[in-house]
Amino acid sequence: FFQNVLTAIQNWFSLFGWSKGPNPVSIPYSLRRDMYKVQLTSSEIFKQKLGKDTVYDMLLHLSGQLVPGITSSQSLSVNPIRGILQLCWQHSALLTFLESRGAYLPYVLPEFLLEPDDYRKWITAETFLKVVCDVTNLKIWSDMHLFMLEKSAFEKMSKRAWTDLLLQAYKVLVLPRVSSHNISDLYDSEGMQSVPRIKSEPLSSNIYSTHERIILTWLNTHYEKNRKIVWKDCQKGEIPPMRWIINFDRDLLDGLVLAAQLAAYCPYLIATHFVRMYTTPETPEQCLHNCLIFVDAMHAVSLAIDIKV
Repeated sequence: FFQNVLTAIQNWFSLFGWSKGPNPVSIPYSLRRDMYKVQLTSSEIFKQKLGKDTVYDMLLHLSGQLVPGITSSQSLSVNPIRGILQLCWQHSALLTFLESRGAYLPYVLPEFLLEPDDYRKWITAETFLKVVCDVTNLKIWSDMHLFMLEKSAFEKMSKRAWTDLLLQAYKVLVLPRVSSHNISDLYDSEGMQSVPRIKSEPLSSNIYSTHERIILTWLNTHYEKNRKIVWKDCQKGEIPPMRWIINFDRDLLDGLVLAAQLAAYCPYLIATHFVRMYTTPETPEQCLHNCLIFVDAMHAVSLAIDIKV
């Protein structure tokens, strides 16, 4: 399950996370790697940004603003202590920025976002500072508790941290674009009076956000409006029954709800694709058949967003 989530989020951010078009994302490797390159100057070695976009550029594209304290031409000294502490500070600023927008990342520490070699340097630097402060009785560092991970455990934690960071970035930077404008009109339209309402108030659900519940309303609306149109001449069953769509997994498994959404905007796909769907699928094979048709319909209208059947 975790691998499927990771693959889905990689695909979305690779396609839509960048201002200059698709840019492959590999969690956590490309996000950690594509941040700096070494460049020699007359006085000191600095790490400069690569030509590729970084996670900071991604957040700028999605949010419309730079992470506070981070510039588009950020330089980083590779001094064993100063450089790593600066990089950790930048990651801390990144987490603070997302949390200020509503992200929930309580377990993600800045050091989990580092490269493995940088993480080991950070442990060395923090251990040194703690020892020094213990000797000199400096309270600010002597109370610090280091969270040290072995290499294999660190890689697992880093992958999970970067995945959750991107999921939360999607939640707080992308989902809020869903507008509640005219949401009440959707239920007041003809044929929708019999469908139970999904409340959009913030406290009406402890599972889905307001924006997700607006999307559920959109799914219910188009399905109820189109099921009698899309499958009136179906080759594999009668018109599917009315349903109340309240989640993004079980209620979408048979492909019918998704097909109704696409048919609302591309009705010409009904005759070429959707009439061949099972309207009351009873086996996994029939659900697979429906989803194959739906994905084929997406390709027919050039919705190439790498959705797997």
